[in-house]
Amino acid sequence: MAVGLPEPPIRPFRPEDVAAIVRHADDYEVWRRLRDRFPRPYTRRDAEEWIAFTASHDPTQHFAIEEAGALVGGIGLIPGTDVDRVSAEVGYWLGRTAWGRGLATRALEALTDYAFRAFDVTRLFATPFDDNPASIRVLEKAGWVLEGRLRSAVVKEGRVRDLLLYAATRPDLDRRRGG
Repeated sequence: MAVGLPEPPIRPFRPEDVAAIVRHADDYEVWRRLRDRFPRPYTRRDAEEWIAFTASHDPTQHFAIEEAGALVGGIGLIPGTDVDRVSAEVGYWLGRTAWGRGLATRALEALTDYAFRAFDVTRLFATPFDDNPASIRVLEKAGWVLEGRLRSAVVKEGRVRDLLLYAATRPDLDRRRGG
């Protein structure tokens, strides 16, 4: 099924995004809120490999977040497989210069709408660290629902931490739209 790309503030990554990705992603304060697979330090080669990886998916799964025409972050989803094939995990990050202005919330709303149109999923979920209030606010402002706490679920920087489980379902989205 051919599905149009999502609305701004998200768009596919482009080769010319390399320098902006490195500028925003190579930041300890960004990295410490993400999974360890997010590189640190974040190099030019990491950005080039990431852009090539994102181009290999059809439909598109990963997007740049932009503000005033410039990349300031990223957002994407990982579709589930096997019995989890009706779910997809969502993740996002913003460079520090873009924090606190509602951009991540708008990006998440755009990705949520797109994911339910482009993928055969009934559920999207995200698992922010429980001590990341900014990410929690993004999810709640976008209408996602707190489903639970995953106690002692992950380790980051040598510390065992809890995750929160947030989700949006296709019926949630239909209700928000008045359908």
